Amino acid sequence: LDEARRTNGSGLVKFDPESGARHAAARRIEADLWHALGRDELRLFYQPQVRLSDGKIIGAEALLRWRHPELGFVSPQVFVEIAEANGFIEQLGAWAMLQACRDAMTFRPDLAVAVNVSPLQLQRGDIVATVRQALRQTGLRPDRLQIEITESTFLNPSDEMLGKLSDLKALGVSIALDDFGTGYSSFGYLARFPLDKIKVDQMFVRTLIDNKASQAIVQSVKTLCRGLGIAMICEGIETEAEAAILRRIGCEQGQGYLFGRPQPAEDLIRLADGENVPLAVAAQA
Repeated sequence: LDEARRTNGSGLVKFDPESGARHAAARRIEADLWHALGRDELRLFYQPQVRLSDGKIIGAEALLRWRHPELGFVSPQVFVEIAEANGFIEQLGAWAMLQACRDAMTFRPDLAVAVNVSPLQLQRGDIVATVRQALRQTGLRPDRLQIEITESTFLNPSDEMLGKLSDLKALGVSIALDDFGTGYSSFGYLARFPLDKIKVDQMFVRTLIDNKASQAIVQSVKTLCRGLGIAMICEGIETEAEAAILRRIGCEQGQGYLFGRPQPAEDLIRLADGENVPLAVAAQA
């Protein structure tokens, strides 16, 4: 029925067993997701964020992981999309915010934690109350918490959304625009909304070495950030050659497999404690 609704012409489609299996799997994931928190199946992993000038870890991005007891690891792209569709995203997002703040209290006190917030959390939920409660319950300093939002958040910008972002800033947390350059980039919302950081999408970093256009785009974003007085971080850095180009461009911060894969909180703590070793060694830890 879903396929037929999307089909032009007669609106008739023949049943596809593979499509049926995918729908059945999605329905099972949806049903089990409601119980995943109570069954302690969800975890947060952390990917290091570093200062490119010296490779020093300055924070980490919190990333959701779900190990299903029978299906194994379920892709975040799959279950987050389902959570957004069935209304579970607010409960899931509130748990992630609280857990990330709780874990950050075990990190070195100069490390920040970045938490992704779904556009639906901003539109439908009380994200300000969620953040305020997480900070109060854990005692985390607000300046150690960074809220990451995506460009799709600004598809339908409103005064209400601007008010929520301003209220978050008033709490003392910072706001980063994630995956910049992939979809809805607009100078208008960069000037209007209270952003502290732009995260350049990894698609530009992957082609940085051989593609002059990618270098020019990253350089332009850096110039833009400098003019706006906000920070810039590049995602998806996998090689020292990529990091070297970004340093020449003037990018201050980086994230990617070169510095560490997403990992449990205790592994990130060990990685940060051992960062006096050479960068190449730390990246393999």
